[in-house]
Amino acid sequence: MRDIETERDPRIGQVIQNIIQVNPDIIALQSIDWDYEANALNALTDKLADAGVRFNHILHLRPNSGMATDLDLDGDGLTGGPGDAQGYGAFAGQAGIAILSKHPILHEEVRDFSTLLWRDLPGATLPQVDGLPFPSAEAQEAQRLSSTAHWVVPIETPTGRIDLLTFQAGPPVFDGPEDRNGLRNKDEILFWHHFLDGQFGPPPEARLILLGGANLDPHDSDGLGAAIRSLLTHPKLQDPAPHSRGAEQAPDQGHKTPNALDTVDWVGPGRMRVDYILPSRDWQVAGSGVFWPTPGDPMYEHAVNASRHRLVWADLTTN
Repeated sequence: MRDIETERDPRIGQVIQNIIQVNPDIIALQSIDWDYEANALNALTDKLADAGVRFNHILHLRPNSGMATDLDLDGDGLTGGPGDAQGYGAFAGQAGIAILSKHPILHEEVRDFSTLLWRDLPGATLPQVDGLPFPSAEAQEAQRLSSTAHWVVPIETPTGRIDLLTFQAGPPVFDGPEDRNGLRNKDEILFWHHFLDGQFGPPPEARLILLGGANLDPHDSDGLGAAIRSLLTHPKLQDPAPHSRGAEQAPDQGHKTPNALDTVDWVGPGRMRVDYILPSRDWQVAGSGVFWPTPGDPMYEHAVNASRHRLVWADLTTN
């Protein structure tokens, strides 16, 4: 909120410029700090409204990130650190998610699965060391699945109701040989398989959109790429394969995933496809893309400096 209101961080203005340029009806915003009264989120929407893009409806449920526990959840032998929160975070709500919409959000019908315990996911793969639960049986009894959140958000549009399935999975790295983060990232993604198959109540029958940050490339990640590949080929979903000229024209890295599909540019791992919009098959995709202009474009600096991640968009119509 401080950075938004004082404009002391130039990336805030660049994020706003990116959103203005794309001008979406609905945006799933990643990595914005949550606070109880949505002061930070409201400050951002005020800045956007001043620039001519008005989102009158927001959703900002508390995420698991920074939700403190008194357990050692990351196995470092200590408690009270950011890795011992339900989702990594140094304070409550750090790097949460939010929905901004120009159309009414049906708040009373929102489904929040963020309290689901990891062990209660059907077919969950929990980490072990020498055949024993890692970091402990006590930790696994309390550990939630969602690093940030899993939400199903109904929105009333002029052409009828749609349902957004949104999340932000944790990175599949920064762990040890037990692969705790890799296994959790996989299961966070596979949650949506179980949801779409009806294992958490009736899924939406029509016009849904799965969107958010999976933190996993289908081919080039150090994580368990089969999880995201299974969503990309799910029979209820379609992959518009959003792409950009900016990523396509960047130097080739020899990755298996086509350069043009990349959505993030990390120092070290490089460019990957980790952010997704997957509409159900009853949508007509009129267009899609990743907002990643080429060098020399007036918006290039805004796009590449606002965040390591790029804004992914899709233009959807009814059949």
